[in-house]
Amino acid sequence: MDKNSKIYVAGHRGLVGSAIWNNLLQRGYTNLVGRTHKELDLTDQQAVRQFFDEERPDAVVLAAAFVGGIMANSLYRADFIMMNMKMQCNVISEAYAHGVEKLLFLGSTCIYPKNAPQPMREDCLLTSELEYTNEEYAIAKIAGLKMCESYNLQYGTNYIAVMPTNLYGPNDNFHLENSHVMPAMMRKIYLAQLLHEGNWALVRRDLAVRPVGANLPEGDTTVRTIIDGNSDETTILKVLAHYGIAPGEVNLWGTGTPLREFLWSEDMADASVHILLNVNFSDIIGIEKYSSVHYGNKADGVVDRNHSTGRGGAIPALGEIRNCHINVGTGQELTIRALSELVVKAVGFTGQVHFDTTKPDGTMRKLIDVSKLHSLGWHHKVDIEEGVQRLFEWYRASLG
Repeated sequence: MDKNSKIYVAGHRGLVGSAIWNNLLQRGYTNLVGRTHKELDLTDQQAVRQFFDEERPDAVVLAAAFVGGIMANSLYRADFIMMNMKMQCNVISEAYAHGVEKLLFLGSTCIYPKNAPQPMREDCLLTSELEYTNEEYAIAKIAGLKMCESYNLQYGTNYIAVMPTNLYGPNDNFHLENSHVMPAMMRKIYLAQLLHEGNWALVRRDLAVRPVGANLPEGDTTVRTIIDGNSDETTILKVLAHYGIAPGEVNLWGTGTPLREFLWSEDMADASVHILLNVNFSDIIGIEKYSSVHYGNKADGVVDRNHSTGRGGAIPALGEIRNCHINVGTGQELTIRALSELVVKAVGFTGQVHFDTTKPDGTMRKLIDVSKLHSLGWHHKVDIEEGVQRLFEWYRASLG
């Protein structure tokens, strides 16, 4: 792709999408297209088709997704599978119908089996059962990477799927109910420290920027209670206690022993753009001349479905082609307890962190093998100690 190529970044306001957008701009790719959810609902097939009719992008980065942590995955199982499947099907099918040259699909390492050998290689996909707490999201992402793989094999497209490890960074989601482990932990510890100091001005500033809601028991029912910067102190303490936040005390889910790998979102963006610009499907499966010469041609920007002569069984010498996705991570891990210690240090927390062992841990270890990524010419730059400090600085700055 040249610098004038039109690139559509789906999810350009999110954690990864915004970082990819900025990375492309820094590299001189300024013909970028983005739509907020309000402007374009990716679950609406007709709206997505109209968007592609009007914009006709040369490349697509599918970074939009319906995401959340253990609690959200447990509460909204139907939403996690349906919303993500709709978005993926709509964007990928319309990208093909409109002759998009390159598509990058972002998934998640939760696609791997609960008891997969560690570190997890790409070829351990679908070898045993998934972790129950995020099964629906994982199935949706597996379907997405298989769509990319299958379109490539049948139609000769150039769609690449990348599976990032746990991400964190600027524009992260700090919602206490549906965020991932690190931002949720960081906000809890920060609020507990402010309460410990009696700094209600900063507590209120935090809640004014990001109000918090909780379903609290009231008699025989539950009542949704939302707090913001104007709420009274008693109600604020009651709602925050629901999330394990008290003056000088924080309760976190699980035992603290699970091991996790974390990747700075701007590193993920750099890896994504590197792959978008430099890696083709042929590089992944090892076929030197896998191109439109073998897999059909495009006329007037539309793929000719009648000339996909290289599809599927038409290349028996290749055998089975699968697991074409790429793991993106650091290849390094730490326990949740060790992560909490890094957050405590960054925040300057002087209270106590407790682990609620009655709550689920999720998968006990999720380290990915990044040898394929390294062979394609990319390595991470930001280590976890630096990243945690940078995230906290960004969070405080976001409060104004």
